[in-house]
Amino acid sequence: MLSARILVVDDEEVVRDLVTRVLYQAGYTVVSASDGPDALLTAEANAPIDVLVTDLLMPQMYGDELARQLRTWLPRLRVLYLTAQRTLLFTHRPLLTGREAVLDKPFTLDELLEAVSQLLYGRGHARPFA
Repeated sequence: MLSARILVVDDEEVVRDLVTRVLYQAGYTVVSASDGPDALLTAEANAPIDVLVTDLLMPQMYGDELARQLRTWLPRLRVLYLTAQRTLLFTHRPLLTGREAVLDKPFTLDELLEAVSQLLYGRGHARPFA
């Protein structure tokens, strides 16, 4: 296993399960949650979390609000936003920080692994997803 711990949050079970499985098979320690409030509890129970992979648009709490709340006690948290609505992320903020990235839906499994690796290590994933 790689040392990074990843929290995957998406209200669509199919997406959440696929992303969780792909990251787990790539060697990461992965936990998941179905929405923001569940993610806060999951993160607390599984801290420290290195990367939050979250859908942007979810009921109860948007992904960027979840990231803001988690960063109050995980200041070095890296965040990968998954979204089909990129412009909504930038409605109230002009730029992403160096610890954030956006992956547009639909995305390939290799793109997912590349984005996570870039956030964690500043370089791409060594092998394509098989």
